[in-house]
Amino acid sequence: MLEVRVRVSRKNTIYIPKAISEAVGISEGDYVVLRVDGGRIIIERVEDPFEYALKFKKFAEVTFEEFERESEELQNEYWGGGGDSDTS
Repeated sequence: MLEVRVRVSRKNTIYIPKAISEAVGISEGDYVVLRVDGGRIIIERVEDPFEYALKFKKFAEVTFEEFERESEELQNEYWGGGGDSDTS
């Protein structure tokens, strides 16, 4: 298990050391999800759907409208949303 001790800055920010970010595949521009579990903070990388689509074998066909609707649902789940948007 890789473990590194870091200090929380005055503005409650932390620096993710290179060894940690490389171990979990986080790089500049990526999004992460922070979750509290008891007294622990869990940080998980959010997969980029376009990168994911390019990496793996295709198993279904999806229309642009279906993809857009799914994307909006996921964005609302991760970042909250002010209601459904009309894509028609």
